[in-house]
Amino acid sequence: MLRLLLLLIIVPGCIAVAAQSPTPSPSDETDVQSWHDISISRAINKKVDVVIPFTFRFGKNVTRLNEGRAGIGLALKPHSRITISPTYQFIRARNTAGGFARENRISIGATFKLPVQKVGLSHRSLFEYRIRQTSRSWRYRPSITIDKELPERWIKGAKVYVTEDPFYDSAAGRLSRNRLSFGINKVISDNLSLDLYYLRQDDRNSTTSLIHVIGTHWRIRL
Repeated sequence: MLRLLLLLIIVPGCIAVAAQSPTPSPSDETDVQSWHDISISRAINKKVDVVIPFTFRFGKNVTRLNEGRAGIGLALKPHSRITISPTYQFIRARNTAGGFARENRISIGATFKLPVQKVGLSHRSLFEYRIRQTSRSWRYRPSITIDKELPERWIKGAKVYVTEDPFYDSAAGRLSRNRLSFGINKVISDNLSLDLYYLRQDDRNSTTSLIHVIGTHWRIRL
């Protein structure tokens, strides 16, 4: 049943994205990657959590490590429908020459859960300030997520979701990247949940203009 649900999520999504996106020319580069995130959180009180995120990304058709991240942040919850998330991350990412470059990234995001019936709808505004070895820039990412709980007779404690995540890059002065993802979230226990997703990234600035990603996100609550 789980495999069937994943096919129902991923295949229509791939078709929809391909239909709405320009077909890459033969000179464009395409890559298949695998992204894995781990978020460890602990509540300080009812309105504040400390969050420690880790990320590992494998590229070149999942044959090498492309990127590693580690950071620390807060999840501030002034209202049941609002979460504010200031975060710092240290990033080592492979550059076009094949070596690794360092980046310090400071971000602040605000997520608003909108009051709608039958489905979950949320909007996240995220500002990122990127301090790299060769330059500094900022990005704005306004994403929308729609999710729907699955019937318990199918998979207990699970929901499917779709997220649209465009990027505005100050260095390029335009919308330079878009990510569209489809996935399933499964609550495994009171302190553990897992996202399994497919993501398509279209990039106007990178030499790898199209990336297909199969990813996971483990959320651990201490």
